Amino acid sequence: MRFCLLFLALLTPALVFSADDTSAVRAVLDKQVADWNRGDIPAFVQSYAENCTFMGKTVVEGRAGVEERYHRNYPTPAAMGHLTFTELKIKKIDRRVAVVTGAYHLQRAAGDGGEANGVFTLVFERKGRVWQILLDHTS
Repeated sequence: MRFCLLFLALLTPALVFSADDTSAVRAVLDKQVADWNRGDIPAFVQSYAENCTFMGKTVVEGRAGVEERYHRNYPTPAAMGHLTFTELKIKKIDRRVAVVTGAYHLQRAAGDGGEANGVFTLVFERKGRVWQILLDHTS
């Protein structure tokens, strides 16, 4: 019995997704929203890992490809609109991996593309103390 309690005590820290981790992932998302709403695509994509994958209507590999995609699809701040994230759920997979699901809304004038809504799944990976998006599946 004592061995079981010791084993659980040693294992529990590895399984717990700390409030600090949750806050760190949330801070990445908050920074993305702020960067987007400033019209700063290069800053926005810094949240992505160099070897990331973006899945939308097409699959894009690598941060540089993701940045090029965003510049192509959102060529002006007006086309970018005003971004909000809602319904965020952050789930721990292990000490270095988290999955975030949520919804996005882009508020834009009709001439700039109109309102846009959708859902997303992000797989985050922690490298050292930095959380980055490894996989983005946005619909």
